[in-house]
Amino acid sequence: MPPPGAVDAHCHVFGPQADFPFSPAAKYLPQDAGPDALFALREKLGFSRNVIVQASCHGTDNRATLHAIAVSGGTARGVAVVDPAIGDGELDALHEGGIRGVRFNFLKRLVDNAPKDKFLEVAHRIGRLGWHVVVYFEADILEEMLPFLAAIPVPVVIDHMGRPDVAQGPDGPDMRAFRSLLDSRADIWTKVTCPDRLDPAGPPYADFVTSVRPLVEAYPDRVLWGTDWPHPNMEKVLPDDGALVDVIPLIAPTEELRRKLLVDNPMRLYWPDEA
Repeated sequence: MPPPGAVDAHCHVFGPQADFPFSPAAKYLPQDAGPDALFALREKLGFSRNVIVQASCHGTDNRATLHAIAVSGGTARGVAVVDPAIGDGELDALHEGGIRGVRFNFLKRLVDNAPKDKFLEVAHRIGRLGWHVVVYFEADILEEMLPFLAAIPVPVVIDHMGRPDVAQGPDGPDMRAFRSLLDSRADIWTKVTCPDRLDPAGPPYADFVTSVRPLVEAYPDRVLWGTDWPHPNMEKVLPDDGALVDVIPLIAPTEELRRKLLVDNPMRLYWPDEA
């Protein structure tokens, strides 16, 4: 059971399409997965709060995410995807709506255009709001991402550890390169998430646990965890969310590590006024 106040710090909502249509540029068209279902899962798993990350299928229209935050009764915050031309007034409105960061996606199968120069302009403009930047990329482009990541002037959160090959083990080249990134800046955080995506062997995700537990132990104040519900692009074989929760004590084996991972760290980023 997660500790009291635990935060699912990486999840999504889709639609409902009747109210919040998908982007014409969407690379996948999932079924509706709205806030009612998300909060029912949260209660079932024993979590208290959610951080809802804008999904690429909704493009830069953040209304579905904002709606979910609005109906959460203060128990959800969000990460937006924005057009680089967004105005300061629109950023202020997103902040009022519970957004606390922006996401930059570099997965070519999900987005057509990822202009680093424009992203950096946005990153410079959100500092006044106390926001951070969430970056999603895969391990094969980490090296070419380094100058961009170094230039971001606000805290950075890396989605899913930059998707390393966990079969290489904790000392394999992917994880060594990722640890070098974490060592390069004290304000780079990461989500130790998605064993279902990173470990094809399935539960109990032994390769994921072996590779990720040393990361949690080495950077206990800079790790976050989330379900990734409703698991975009995994419609054929959806993971059991309970099995994902079962991984938590394996990668965070002490009560202190679990409290940092699930409560203290996400509260500092998303509810700093309450942390």
